[in-house]
Amino acid sequence: MYSSSPADAPLVREPVHAPVAHLIRGGIVEGIHYGSVVVLGADQEVQLQLGDIEAAFYPRSALKPLQAVAMVRAGLPLDGELLSLTAASHSGEERHLAGSRRILELAGLTEGHLRNVPDLPYDPVVRDAWVREGRMPSRLAQNCSGKHAAMLYTCMLNGWSLEDYLDPGHPLQQAVAEIVEDLTGQRVARVTVDGCGAPLFSISLHGLARATARITTAVPGTPEARVADAMREHAEMASGSGRDVAALMRAVPGLLSKDGFEGVQVAALADGRAVAVKIADGANRARVPVTAAALARAGVNPELLTEFAGEPLLGGGEPVGCVRPVRALDPVPSTACV
Repeated sequence: MYSSSPADAPLVREPVHAPVAHLIRGGIVEGIHYGSVVVLGADQEVQLQLGDIEAAFYPRSALKPLQAVAMVRAGLPLDGELLSLTAASHSGEERHLAGSRRILELAGLTEGHLRNVPDLPYDPVVRDAWVREGRMPSRLAQNCSGKHAAMLYTCMLNGWSLEDYLDPGHPLQQAVAEIVEDLTGQRVARVTVDGCGAPLFSISLHGLARATARITTAVPGTPEARVADAMREHAEMASGSGRDVAALMRAVPGLLSKDGFEGVQVAALADGRAVAVKIADGANRARVPVTAAALARAGVNPELLTEFAGEPLLGGGEPVGCVRPVRALDPVPSTACV
């Protein structure tokens, strides 16, 4: 345990976001993405911050590595691909569905026990194929099915009730809340419901970065290290074969990264350096290059991050600009934007 007495919960307030990326077309700033960014050094000290890194916010699926740690601490015996899937916002590929089924089988359960929201696969190519084949939304296809299957398995192992496993007062969710407070070092500010139906705990962006760094620097064999190893070694199970977050983990040795809806991303290296990003308007087109720029500021070799600089802005089918992180994050101008 990291702290027997977590700090007070972050304040619930309107976050004071700052410009983090410019949409540049033909050499003119056409739009501005606001948000917040924190970069931590290996000593966990703040090396750079933009915007409001201490206000309460919802990390969405970027919280899943912490939820997975809580389940492993509670006895979940998974490792490798299935543990990575436990922390996943998966794309709905057949391997993801098969993995979720396998977790349920290990628990002696079926898809009918899941309480997440039925949905089509998250990946647009996979989703389009489902529609062409006439397949309907399902709980297995929903991007959080691995987490929900693992939650049920954890409940079975502990003798906890299954029907109400998503209730914030359930022993499983109480265990998750305790781990969130332990790893972030701060009390939860608010509890709401995430898109999949699971409880969602509000922390600060700073707390999210700190928690992820604690996961990547944990002693080998601990629940934290097991989750980090599984996600890094099986990045496609934690996301999908065509997803930017999986590509980022493949590109940067030792990196653990997790994205979340509404423009959230966290990433941490094995030595404890970490970054966390929140794009105020939830835009992925800003999330990816801003995260890459923050990692470069954390000391990652920029050459490893070139494919994450953002897609060019097109005019008449030709590049005429880009989404560029602000100079405080990326002091070297992009030639696509000049």
